[in-house]
Amino acid sequence: MTSRSLTTTVQALLFGVLMLVLTISPLSAQTGTITGTVVATQGGAPLSGASVSVIGTVRGSVTNPNGVYEITVPAGVYTLRARMIGFASAERRVTVRAGQLLTVDFQLPPGALLIDEISVTGSRTARTVEETPVPVDVISSADVRSSGQFETGQLLSFEVPSFHASHQTISDGTDHVNPASLRGLGPDQVLVLVNGKRRHQSGLVHVNGTFGRGTVGVDLNAIPTAAIQRIEVLRDGAAAQYGSDAISGVINIVLKEQTDALEMNSSVGITGEGDGETVKTDINYGFGIGDRGYFNITGEFLDRGRTDRSETFTGAIFTSDGATDAAELSARGLTRDDFTMKTGQSEAIVGAAFFNSAYPLDETAELYAFGGVSHRNGVATGFYRLPRQEERVVFEIFPNGFLPEIHTEIDDASVGAGIRGNRSGWDLDFSVSHGSNSIQLLQCLFIVITSKKILISLIVKEETRNVVQANKSSGTAQHLKSQETHTQISFVHRF
Repeated sequence: MTSRSLTTTVQALLFGVLMLVLTISPLSAQTGTITGTVVATQGGAPLSGASVSVIGTVRGSVTNPNGVYEITVPAGVYTLRARMIGFASAERRVTVRAGQLLTVDFQLPPGALLIDEISVTGSRTARTVEETPVPVDVISSADVRSSGQFETGQLLSFEVPSFHASHQTISDGTDHVNPASLRGLGPDQVLVLVNGKRRHQSGLVHVNGTFGRGTVGVDLNAIPTAAIQRIEVLRDGAAAQYGSDAISGVINIVLKEQTDALEMNSSVGITGEGDGETVKTDINYGFGIGDRGYFNITGEFLDRGRTDRSETFTGAIFTSDGATDAAELSARGLTRDDFTMKTGQSEAIVGAAFFNSAYPLDETAELYAFGGVSHRNGVATGFYRLPRQEERVVFEIFPNGFLPEIHTEIDDASVGAGIRGNRSGWDLDFSVSHGSNSIQLLQCLFIVITSKKILISLIVKEETRNVVQANKSSGTAQHLKSQETHTQISFVHRF
């Protein structure tokens, strides 16, 4: 990003915050507070972690360990809904006057798992999934834990109809950044949001004959599954609401807000073929800030082994004559298995940390921030360079050819912050988010070749994409980097 565009972004942020504070500050005298408890009908035990929401708005609260909640709203008539997994939901109609402290208690009977999930995707206001005008799937944190998947892209593939993201093989950088597809369209035609804000794209352009060739998508696997509270998936075109990159739909990943809880999980897995050993460990902790604020942080470590589904190589190795190849293999003490490629998912070691927070400014406004970083080391392989391919092999070094390895380092970072509030039935939100994704690939060929360098810079609005390619004596190195900054001002009226 240039210094001029950065200055413009900062000026826009300061102006937006000033205008929003000026419009929100008079609200404290026009609001009332709803408080109460949520308990189980059987035994009257308080329900910690129950959700209480104001239907038709983005306002809500989560009960503390004593089952107590508190919501501040402008004066008016509202419908409250209390819900919790394992209990039937309940609704109450209330009238709130300015300056009033209203007590509304809920008793929830045992019931089936929650089906009236709340979603904001596709309508830009809080509605149940049954009320949304378009098909929206909601994947809860319980679904995330029970899916058995270690990465976000694969989790969505197993949980969402018409979504597909699989590990590629022998495709350079695409071995490590899965091209995602919703409703059969390309990776750049599905919009990914985090907490309702646009997620930056990957630095990789898919070019090696895989699905989505020529496109740039979002690296979903840079978001740790342990940080996810729920995922909302709009499986319909939403270009009119969100822009042309939402032609196939929208995926909104909502980060955890829970407080006063420590979660630690560890899981292991292996394929039926005995490879692809995977170990994942994660930890999540949240604590309260003031009366209604929170800070939640997640750390995750993933060690994923590679898989191999290759069969014995049957093609020409030294010459096009099969008898000559057989004699040469015998003379060198080799077999055809020694010339087999590795076809399967790449090896990866991943570390990630994410946070989500909010701090109330007054009764009707709050500051919020979220973001995270991740680092991935990956190892994949290319096509086997055979001895008969004289232009690809230096026989003084590799008389039997070689299998090149592609070592990849991916660094991803993002942060978003803003202020939101309510005035006269309008939900106001001003935010700025920035993200970057950097990919460095080193293809170990061990061939002495001429050094050269290519630099390409593309700047589109506030997005920059840099591609640096350098051929070195130790191999071929590529450095791909993408940076994006988004400024969003939202006005939503509640009818």
